[in-house]
Amino acid sequence: MSHFWYFRELVTIEEMNFNNTLERFYNLGVEGLVRENIQNSLDSKLPEINQPVYVKIKTGVVSDSEIPGIEEVRTHIMHLKAENEYTKETIQHMKDSMRKTKVPYISFEDCNTKGLSGAEHGDEPLKGDTWGAYAYKKGVHNVEDDSILEGSRGGSHGIGKIACNAASDLHMMYFANCDANGKCHIGGTVQLIEHSIQNNNYRSTGYFTQEINGHYYPLENTFDSIFEKNCRGLKIIIPFLRRQFWNEESQNDHDIVRAVCDNFWLAILDKSLIVQVNGTIIDHTTVEKIIKNPDFYEQQNYGEICDNFTPIYISTYLRHLPIDIEIRDKSYGYNFRLYIQYNDHIKHGRMAIVRRIGMKIEDKKIERYVRAPFNAILIPKSIKEDVFLKTLENESHTQLSYQHVKNIELQANAKYFINNINRELQKILNELMKEANPSDGFIDTSELIYSEERNIKKELSKDISTVQLTKGYDSKDKTIVKIKTNSRKNKRKKNDKKELKGLREFIRRTLKQDGLDRDKRRIRYPMYPEAVKMK
Repeated sequence: MSHFWYFRELVTIEEMNFNNTLERFYNLGVEGLVRENIQNSLDSKLPEINQPVYVKIKTGVVSDSEIPGIEEVRTHIMHLKAENEYTKETIQHMKDSMRKTKVPYISFEDCNTKGLSGAEHGDEPLKGDTWGAYAYKKGVHNVEDDSILEGSRGGSHGIGKIACNAASDLHMMYFANCDANGKCHIGGTVQLIEHSIQNNNYRSTGYFTQEINGHYYPLENTFDSIFEKNCRGLKIIIPFLRRQFWNEESQNDHDIVRAVCDNFWLAILDKSLIVQVNGTIIDHTTVEKIIKNPDFYEQQNYGEICDNFTPIYISTYLRHLPIDIEIRDKSYGYNFRLYIQYNDHIKHGRMAIVRRIGMKIEDKKIERYVRAPFNAILIPKSIKEDVFLKTLENESHTQLSYQHVKNIELQANAKYFINNINRELQKILNELMKEANPSDGFIDTSELIYSEERNIKKELSKDISTVQLTKGYDSKDKTIVKIKTNSRKNKRKKNDKKELKGLREFIRRTLKQDGLDRDKRRIRYPMYPEAVKMK
């Protein structure tokens, strides 16, 4: 029997948990999977050809006997031992999934791209080789020699490839490659936990490869069916696709089509990307038809749209001219193109922040304008801005953030910049609202002031037990008006005394005050505060 899967041996087992990144990407669902793979394809575009990147996404079912090395993976999974409830549940789910003989899968194949280079050097890559980093390293992002090209790329954290493992019930993925010389190789990874088989301890990651003199080298791709790759570029194959990512019974790929449109509508409209999802072609001529199709986007009316803003973004981009806007951090100014529309039919205001490769980062809420009737798109004008935005992306490329920045000064600078995005948009939106709602003459506010005055009196009456009005301090008898209020103090006394009806006069004496020659006689009139006329 051929040996395809290799796990490096360990002296002792220490780590009994699955990679935490698996859970994070699993929670992102099919959208996270689509984002990572198409982003990688755009990053690998051949610069010397003036053609869009072409990505084919296929879903279907394949026999388990067509999956190379599947029995070896089954053996390793059967020897996994759980030490906590989470791993116990995950391992049991893996074992249940292995019983399938008809296996759902998804594949991503790109064209007009570089593919991976240096496969013949295996796990000892030379400078510029990309196979070794992609196939055998974790948390490694291959850096381009061209700084401009490197800055324009979408990836940076070096962990996105594990998104493919997260989409598989067995945490398994394969990648088939055809390089510039037409050489075709295949590799793959499976993410388990550290485990033992016949008193031998193994690491958590297994590699679909061959071992020669203690080093890993890729296999020549002689496999057929879904694993074939004959034109330059890379093909990702994920067997045992999770049911949450694609419904194999209905064969409904609407979620995949939406994920493509939602995240890469700008790249598609700019003719730098074409995606085929089974029989659906998504390019600059079809994307508008797709977003207007209620089978894909149920919410079509602007007033109904509250969670998926792609239809409005595309309208804003195609039908509104951009304006220039500068957003500063603590030291520099960064220039962007801002497309914006102000439309009373829009009920939820959002701004798409988009990288120059055409990938949307997030639907940003602008503070105090979350329900303002606007839609906007923010796009970097140059590589300088693109590189800076890249440093602010979280690891899943779904939000600008400062929390992941470790350096305190850089974190403070990132926070300052992100807050400035809000401030600059607030200024623009405030001006748009003034233009859309101009003042017409003067408004008589006398009744408003009177109403507000009454409200103030009511509020004061809750805490002031008595209002007393006096005039002068001479020796003559003075009339003093006192008003009972609805204070908490008076409410407590309400049960002890009968409520006075109407006005009732009573007289009491008070001790003489300094400067007076006799006691004062006071007349009190209980009444409501509204009856008092202030002068």
